Amino acid sequence: MSPVSTEPRPLLDALRAGTPLPSFPEADVEQARRLANDVAAASAASVEALPEPLAGAVLEAAVLAGHAALPEALSASSVKPLAKAAKKALYRLRSRGVTPPEAPREAPPSAAPETLPTLVTVMSSTGQYGLLLTRVVRGGVELLQVIASDEQGVQELTRTEQSRGDIRRILKHGLRNGFGMEVSREEGARLLAEAAALNLRTRTPFPPDLEAALRHHGVQPLETPEPLPPPEPEDARRVLEGDQLHATAEIAEWLPPDAQVRGLMDQIQALATSPLSLSAAQRQEQVRQRVQDAARAFFTPEVRQRYARRLWRMAAFFDATQRALQADIARGEARRLFHGLDEPFSRFAETLFAKVVALAAAGAQAQAAPSAGGPQAAPSDERRGPGGLILP
Repeated sequence: MSPVSTEPRPLLDALRAGTPLPSFPEADVEQARRLANDVAAASAASVEALPEPLAGAVLEAAVLAGHAALPEALSASSVKPLAKAAKKALYRLRSRGVTPPEAPREAPPSAAPETLPTLVTVMSSTGQYGLLLTRVVRGGVELLQVIASDEQGVQELTRTEQSRGDIRRILKHGLRNGFGMEVSREEGARLLAEAAALNLRTRTPFPPDLEAALRHHGVQPLETPEPLPPPEPEDARRVLEGDQLHATAEIAEWLPPDAQVRGLMDQIQALATSPLSLSAAQRQEQVRQRVQDAARAFFTPEVRQRYARRLWRMAAFFDATQRALQADIARGEARRLFHGLDEPFSRFAETLFAKVVALAAAGAQAQAAPSAGGPQAAPSDERRGPGGLILP
């Protein structure tokens, strides 16, 4: 029997006919025979492992079967004779109108959704705060304006569509004028969920559009907000500095609720009209005692946690406005109030009530001031309340 030609086509015919090919290792012949009979499943690596004539025969099988994937893969082979043969095979296939399948194109990375700042305002004396949340809709921006309370939840909510320029101007104005601080959209949505949970707990009706707003921002009412961290060793020192928080423009306006203000002033008035003969120092001490008693009575466990969360929020605002000392004091007070540490008693809480007496004293002095052109009283550093009490 004459030897089989090593040209691709005769060699392929021999492989398919099962003709012995003693010129090649038997394992390679069997592998080439399997690949030639199923070129659609043949991989470039398996063909590259064959002797060059057998690899050429498998390529010929691919051309005859009209399969361009194998020649396309082998055209980039590091085995140069095999890469050259694969390119010729591709040319023959293209001349017959067979083209290799296009490699799947990577989808361009989707543009990140546009984010606009979210603004949360400072806490008021009654625990009210505002929230400005944005959401891109139909080429515009939806502005969600929320007024919420840390006692009742969401009280007012309005939705309007604004241009991006208007939104940025509104938020920039709020930040520049110290109305609040910028937070992430996720943090703003979390605050909205916390407020909505208060609506449910206090049975305060949802304002119109609140359910839709929660859904659009991907949140649900939070049943229990996260507790504040436990006190730190330095907090005992910070709590003695809590009165400094009332020197800030934001917390200077905080006062106790009206009922507590009236109760304290009734006690001060009763002290001023008391028939007891007390020295100025004794009366001063009595006033201080009334102030502290009122503060301790007001700061029940529930009130402590409420004010703790207010101070925690204010600490973030102080950080945002580069007031690290006030932020540290606010966090220290917040941690101790939240976890019920009584001693030393909160200087923040005591000063909240001392301000009531100081404001009353200032009002009394203003009313007692002589009219213009009248006799002038001697200047004094003392502040006096109803009945002439010297006040702290």
